[in-house]
Amino acid sequence: MKTERLSKSLSKALNDQVTMEAHSAQIYLMLACWADDNLLDGVKNFMMKHSQEERVHMAKIMEYIQERGGKVTIEAIAKPGPEPKNVLECFEMVLQQEIANTEAIYKIVNMSMQEGDWATWNFLQWLVNEQREEEKLALDLLDKVKLAGGHNMTDTGRFEFNKLIGNTPQEFPVADDVNPLE
Repeated sequence: MKTERLSKSLSKALNDQVTMEAHSAQIYLMLACWADDNLLDGVKNFMMKHSQEERVHMAKIMEYIQERGGKVTIEAIAKPGPEPKNVLECFEMVLQQEIANTEAIYKIVNMSMQEGDWATWNFLQWLVNEQREEEKLALDLLDKVKLAGGHNMTDTGRFEFNKLIGNTPQEFPVADDVNPLE
């Protein structure tokens, strides 16, 4: 009896997404350390929480692969790119990383549709919604960075932005509602 309910191609794509989520978590950790070095505790806390959220995504995908009888394969992750030079570059990196993640997820969604794997398609809808929220948040914060001066941000602008982001709610309702980890 066949116990693995994922095709080889979907299993590989989901495992690749696990690695991508781990890489995203590393990017957020690198940005948190950069923020700490630059005395931006609000930005640091935001990045640390988002690193954790990426690890939650990774764990949920791993759990799904296992539920479907698949094998999770843990791969090495690439080192994050260079540190940003300023707050604007920091949040441009966040947006680009989220867009890359969204595009990878869309490919898996399309693959699941083509294969008629409706369980996987259904599972991925929480992640599609999560990415929509992540991109919106990244765009909103990038707009605020630009309003605070962008590349030419003053110390006062940095202080106010750091305070603002430190007060940004950090709840992950979409991720928390799917396959709650116990």
